[in-house]
Amino acid sequence: MNISKVARLTGLTAKTIRYYEAIGLISPPLRGANGYRSYDESLLRQIRFVKNAREAGFNLDECQELVALYLNQDRTSAEVKALALAKIADLELRLQKMQKMLLGLQQLADRCHGDSQPDCPIMDALDGTSSCGTVKE
Repeated sequence: MNISKVARLTGLTAKTIRYYEAIGLISPPLRGANGYRSYDESLLRQIRFVKNAREAGFNLDECQELVALYLNQDRTSAEVKALALAKIADLELRLQKMQKMLLGLQQLADRCHGDSQPDCPIMDALDGTSSCGTVKE
């Protein structure tokens, strides 16, 4: 099948699929005599795998590891679980940081009068002139 059909079936753009190929994230497709890419069911599954891994929060480097395991028939589920647990820990840490940012921004918004005057605690915090209630990661 051609790249347009694969894009339609996966919900990715042709540009994204070509990028994944260029960085070695997916196996290269066969090429016809005309030079066009030709994708088989196996490669389609691989592309769907990457799409689903990306939607689960894995970055490109992590996807590279996952694809290697996906293609390795000698993999162990322990290896896969270790990657998933590492991603969970990473997401939990990022969530904690975002919750702190949310709380800090909420506190600043609560202190802002939101009126026609130029004085604004949000602006003061963002430019560093106020030490209390700054929004930090």
